[in-house]
Amino acid sequence: MSRRRRVLALLVTALCWMAPVAAGGGGEIILGAPTSLKSLEGSESLEAVRMAVAEINDAGGVNIGGRRHRFRLEPFDLKEVLPDSPTAEAVARLRAFIGEKRPHALVIGPFRSEVLLASMDFLAEERIPTLECIAMSPAVDAKVLSHPKYRYIFRVGLSSKYFVAYLIQTLKLMKQEFGFERVFILNQDVAWARSTAYLMLKLYLDGSGWRVLGQENFPAETTDFSKALARAKVGRAQVILAVFDMPASKNLVMEWHKIKPPALLCGFISPASGPDAWAAFHGGLEGVISVIFELGNLPSSKYAPAEAFYGAYKARYGRPIQAGHGPAPSYESVYILAQAFERAGTLDPDRVATALESTDRKGVMGRVVFHRGHQAIFGRNPEQEVLACVVQWKAPGKRLIVYPPAIAEGHITLPAFMRSAGQPR
Repeated sequence: MSRRRRVLALLVTALCWMAPVAAGGGGEIILGAPTSLKSLEGSESLEAVRMAVAEINDAGGVNIGGRRHRFRLEPFDLKEVLPDSPTAEAVARLRAFIGEKRPHALVIGPFRSEVLLASMDFLAEERIPTLECIAMSPAVDAKVLSHPKYRYIFRVGLSSKYFVAYLIQTLKLMKQEFGFERVFILNQDVAWARSTAYLMLKLYLDGSGWRVLGQENFPAETTDFSKALARAKVGRAQVILAVFDMPASKNLVMEWHKIKPPALLCGFISPASGPDAWAAFHGGLEGVISVIFELGNLPSSKYAPAEAFYGAYKARYGRPIQAGHGPAPSYESVYILAQAFERAGTLDPDRVATALESTDRKGVMGRVVFHRGHQAIFGRNPEQEVLACVVQWKAPGKRLIVYPPAIAEGHITLPAFMRSAGQPR
């Protein structure tokens, strides 16, 4: 790009920031919400954003320099969750959306880490404050740390690194309680799931006393997992660690229930996350352990803001949250941005990015604070960090929180078919 064209582009962008502020008595903040809207996580995250936008606008909007501004939400379907959707096409769609709508900020963000990573240079050039809520690769944090030009990009949702930390603690609990030592890993062949498997091996399983019987990657079009489950059964696996977000992974749960290998199914399988899954699987989830990626996607009687958000979502839409990932951080992101705009006193992206770095908010997931890589810090205490939670399905369809201790409702137990196979209680 020539120097003249670069200056012209910056001038046009600056005018876009200034135009809403110049309107008498206030103006609009254009809030982009690009993601895969046909996915469960994407569609419910958008509903959570709509709820937050309505709440803020109904309360008078965002106070920027003494003027009230209303959010104008602009959703967009990136369609990158489809198995045959190339990363480059999703990135091109995102570029076109930003060029047309000129948003002041983005929430939710790309579903796939591959798309987010490929878009980061463009987002940095455009200087668009972006609060990612779904893509999970730890490479995002590393990129933010690598160069100050990425200072506009933040992640509010769980990352693979924090997901691994929760899985490690879950395996430690099972090792301590039941003496388990054999694990078989099955994961989807996408960036966030591959990085989860890699980090589990590198950070914990290698050298921890666990025997890894196998680790297999599955493309998104996979519908039959029976051979892998049979290998796990022959190897006498005690834990099957599964990491999937694709709809067809429901077959893995059904085949696990049918084959009944004497092994707990543990990890994240998107179709088995929500409260309606028990009926959908006809009770075949008994004993399954799943990580709900953000508190608030599941209520907790021990943390009132999460319960209030969950209840408000159900009251607004007539049904509970089904996604284990996305809605809670997407809702939080709107409030985080609103407060950052108010602290900055402007829509200028550099000052907004600085304000975002100082975020310290008690919200529906816990206390939101970002580390140097612009990742919300996940931990064990909602008064100090934001939380994910580990649940185990129990009859007659309850997701019992078993970790972290601050919000735990009970302990991990073994389903009847494992006890009858000679496993300890």
